[in-house]
Amino acid sequence: MAGPPYSNFQERVEQAAEALLKQNGSVGPLELFQEMGLLQPCHVEGWRKGNEHYRALQPWIQAGPEKFQKTIRHFQEWVKQRGLRPIEAAHTRRGPGGIEQLHVTEDSDPQWEKFYRTYYTPADLPEKKTARLAAKLNRPPELVVFEKVGDEGKCNECGAELLTGDYLLMEKGQPLCLTCADLDRLVFLPAGDTALSRRSRKHSSLAAVVVRFNRKRKRYERQGLLVTEEALAKAEEECVTDAPARAAARSRAALARQEEDSAGED
Repeated sequence: MAGPPYSNFQERVEQAAEALLKQNGSVGPLELFQEMGLLQPCHVEGWRKGNEHYRALQPWIQAGPEKFQKTIRHFQEWVKQRGLRPIEAAHTRRGPGGIEQLHVTEDSDPQWEKFYRTYYTPADLPEKKTARLAAKLNRPPELVVFEKVGDEGKCNECGAELLTGDYLLMEKGQPLCLTCADLDRLVFLPAGDTALSRRSRKHSSLAAVVVRFNRKRKRYERQGLLVTEEALAKAEEECVTDAPARAAARSRAALARQEEDSAGED
């Protein structure tokens, strides 16, 4: 399918930036390069996962020096013309050892790193929404643990057999058992109870999302969370305490929906 016609390259840059701003409420250089098709999502994903092939992301931007500079220049001109406000965010990932900083440039150049960390948002965006957006941009991706469904394999660190149904963490493209990933102290909380899951995640100092590949649907599906025992116990206590209040709230919501449906039928 052919893309939209552009009168010039500047228009292409501006339309991509406008689309991102409308969709996300902010726009940054890396997102712009992706929207323009100059940076593939698979490379960004590998970089965020700490894959050794993606220790720096800038070399994977598919633009020569002239096109690269033109993209940046037109983007900065558009930002100035729109009067957007900058928000600086961190590029990080969650690893077995905690939060790790990611670098876009090969030499971790401070000026370029700051350029890539800067996002832009409307100047009239309310302070509360700006704060929520900044928090979202600075939040590291969740740690993901996979439930093994394929052939048997081994932990890359200790050599332990990984059987179907076992949990593993992919670290820099290699599988780790939960012991080597220092996640074996966590307990599994199946998906299904939204309040319990939300509270357990909030109270847990370390947590991971568990996913399993559905071969029929050809996609990963969320199975639950790995959280600390202490966090789960605290969340269960809270859910028991306010269970009547939450049940009453659900009843009121259901009644309101019924009344809306009845009004629509009249």
